Amino acid sequence: MFMGEYSHNIDAKGRMIVPSKFREQLGDEFVVTKGLDGCLFVYPNEEWQNIEEKFRNVPLTSKDARKFSRFFFAGATTCEVDKQGRILLPAVLREFAGLEKEVVSVGVLKRIEIWDKNRWQDTNTYDDMDEVAEHMAELGLSI
Repeated sequence: MFMGEYSHNIDAKGRMIVPSKFREQLGDEFVVTKGLDGCLFVYPNEEWQNIEEKFRNVPLTSKDARKFSRFFFAGATTCEVDKQGRILLPAVLREFAGLEKEVVSVGVLKRIEIWDKNRWQDTNTYDDMDEVAEHMAELGLSI
């Protein structure tokens, strides 16, 4: 399980450090793709294979399934960690998520999200947490 929030920078070549706590679980190679809400999703290879398997069973007759598959898989890339603990994020993924300098990596159970720091702060406000918690309870998720 991934958890925690880590801030770091992307260098001029598009490289960023993967937090050591995340590297331990990800290994030397993993998948990065376009995520929801304007961030990137990072998956360990094993979890990525589980996702691939689920999508293999989705009927091609579903327009939404085709559209989401293109979005999710066309942007995906395998990243390898270098000796300094960095990965190179392709320009297309950096542009999609608006990643320029300051970024935040966030552990969210089975995946990691990479956010532009300003977008993270603007998008993830918690003023409405009581209301959100009620909706989560409706989904059977209460704490």
